[in-house]
Amino acid sequence: MSDLLTRPSDALADDAGHEPVAAPARTFIPDATGVEIGERRRIRQSTIDDKFNLLGSLLAGGAIASLLFGWFTPMTGAIGWGVVAFLAFIGLYALLVSLRADRQQVRDRVMTTLLYSAGITLFAVLVFIAVYTLARGSEALPHLNFFTQTMELAGPLDPLSMGGIIHAIVGTLIQISIALAITVPLGVTTAVFLNEVGGPFARFVRTIADAMTALPSIVAGLFVYAAIITLITHQRSGFAASLAITVMMLPIVIRASDVVLRLVAGNLREASYALGASRVRTIWHVVLPTAKSGLVTAVILGTARGIGETSPVLLTSGVTAVMNTNPFEGPMISLPLQVFDFVRSPEPNMIARGFGTAAVLIVLVLALFFVARIIGGRGPGVLTDRQRRAAAAASMRDTQRMAHQMADREIEQRASSPVYTFVPERADETADAAEHEHDTPAESTDATPSDRATPRARAPRTFVNPNFPAATPAAAPQSPELDSEHNPEQNPEQKESSL
Repeated sequence: MSDLLTRPSDALADDAGHEPVAAPARTFIPDATGVEIGERRRIRQSTIDDKFNLLGSLLAGGAIASLLFGWFTPMTGAIGWGVVAFLAFIGLYALLVSLRADRQQVRDRVMTTLLYSAGITLFAVLVFIAVYTLARGSEALPHLNFFTQTMELAGPLDPLSMGGIIHAIVGTLIQISIALAITVPLGVTTAVFLNEVGGPFARFVRTIADAMTALPSIVAGLFVYAAIITLITHQRSGFAASLAITVMMLPIVIRASDVVLRLVAGNLREASYALGASRVRTIWHVVLPTAKSGLVTAVILGTARGIGETSPVLLTSGVTAVMNTNPFEGPMISLPLQVFDFVRSPEPNMIARGFGTAAVLIVLVLALFFVARIIGGRGPGVLTDRQRRAAAAASMRDTQRMAHQMADREIEQRASSPVYTFVPERADETADAAEHEHDTPAESTDATPSDRATPRARAPRTFVNPNFPAATPAAAPQSPELDSEHNPEQNPEQKESSL
């Protein structure tokens, strides 16, 4: 390595003939001419062997399942065929990978395959539910009256061109809005208390929140029915249904927010405290903005749990076919309860209305999800174009303000100091150069043009402030004896005492 850093030509000899002295080592880039650079391999890119093992295992697993279900065994059913094919696929894939890899790589490939399979299965189930619901409700969805009318004048035998679910859509939005208005502040505040305050009571609250997560929905509905409807309102209403939904949403929002706030780095809190911020300002300006995306996810999880509840709404809000926008008086139906009311009927049109209502509920949940992601999907510190322009404008205003303050401070210093120093600006360089030419002898003719073009450094000049008042010497204090000698108007008593 030293040969690369120090060249032989760097050894220098002084004029006196002493031994050569090694010059400071210099680094240089070696010549890469003729050096072959291999092809860059992508880490996430699979090789031909990986593709062969995966596709071969899939085909072999399907073939084994087909032989077992069609020829060798009396087993039937699509679900059983899929389970057998997947198990055969996993076994064959592990066998093929083990031919050219060790045990650790086999475990890694098998676990990766299982994780990918779980994700694909979950996505396939969601797609199947959405497609099946839309397909079964396709008879009712094309009718415009389905979104603009109520079921007040429509019966089970009426065609799909009559009646609609606008009253259920409005009721769902009102109930979930009231539930969110109660759940979001209370849940996030509780999560902040659990993380930022702590203590024995915080452990008790966390235990209660964990227990409420597994609370059956019918129990929440019975609690609200007994505590609110029976004792206070004496009637079913949308507000009572919102309270039941709140009981279901609150523990999920608390636990999810608690987990998200735990992920906020403690260094951010310590830096805020070191800058003199209080606990409230640290939570509001550091902790919550950092965890904003995770908090939005917690709210989405709670909303998805509450908006699809049926049993607590059935006990607390009641069933109605008319529009009711007052959540505090009268029954108010929601979309899940309307689906339950539709599919109870054996009529095909009512069942089609039920699947159409379920499709509308799915679309409504997806719309709320996208709106929530747009509002809080940005990570900490990521600004929009408008916020960046506002930050740049604020920075410009701060720069101008500080420049004015520095100018005012310099003026005050000049006015209050008898001697001040002034550094000439760019505009005064020409005059200074002219004065310097008259004060100094002519330059030698040996100077190069580059030396003549080199600007001279601007030297500070000291001035006497003419507006500063001249200081008068203060009279030196004299002793009483000297005053008595030089003052003829001295007091007689003092004169006699002095004699």
